Amino acid sequence: MKFNIIGSGGCVSIPRPLCKCRVCREARVKGVPYARCGCSLYAEDIHVLVDTPEDIVQALNRGNVESIDYILYSHIDPDHTMGMRIIEQLRLDWLAASMGESCENPIVVGALPKVLKDLDNQRTAYGSMLSYYKSLNLITEQPLHELNINGIHVDLVPVDERGDVTVFVFTEGEKKLIYAPCDVKPFPESESFYEADCLIIGNTIIGDVLKDGFVLEESNSLRTELFVMEEIIAIQEKYKIKRVIITHLEEDWGKSYDDYKCLEKKYENIEFAYDGMKIEI
Repeated sequence: MKFNIIGSGGCVSIPRPLCKCRVCREARVKGVPYARCGCSLYAEDIHVLVDTPEDIVQALNRGNVESIDYILYSHIDPDHTMGMRIIEQLRLDWLAASMGESCENPIVVGALPKVLKDLDNQRTAYGSMLSYYKSLNLITEQPLHELNINGIHVDLVPVDERGDVTVFVFTEGEKKLIYAPCDVKPFPESESFYEADCLIIGNTIIGDVLKDGFVLEESNSLRTELFVMEEIIAIQEKYKIKRVIITHLEEDWGKSYDDYKCLEKKYENIEFAYDGMKIEI
């Protein structure tokens, strides 16, 4: 299985607009891998895109992605969904439509049933975005708990009983990759996680000293909402995961690509994502 982390950033892209911090200044000059688009993953073998942050157009172009047949959504948060207009750019041909022709290969938009219901509430004055795209035959919707495409099985594991956040498990034979981009704390229990070849996980605070010297005190609420590195190591050890890649890297952490490469030397089989990072299992 081949994967491309086309977006490794967090709630805001790097460089952050107007920001003059060291990390953003460097990203403007050097570009990728110092620059980061919003969090998204592409499964190359099966043409599956997971999530559409606002800068997904730039991420897809930079990642040299050539075909998308499925878009899967992890949850409703804007930094994972507000680039939904990519659907129009991928499938809508206005000139053909002006001649009465419709799209012949709609994209399958899939998610857990609750996530799909949440997505349907994303709307403009004209109504639901997904309904609009369905009316143009640009998409079909599929509430999913699992998906099989060309020998690759995808499990959509809900984080909790609400079913509004997803962990994806891609399996082909004995090979397994877990993608848990956001809002996955506490990490769910699942037999499917054991002995995975790779876990790509987000929403992890990197370090105790963050942007502009901000010190993350033990009492800070972020420690409840997000993982710290010790918790990532505990997940890795519990499920006997061979390789961990941390994504959804926030500009607020105040660290550049070089800083993350240095940090990798401190950990065993833990890496930090960057835009265009390829994983082959």
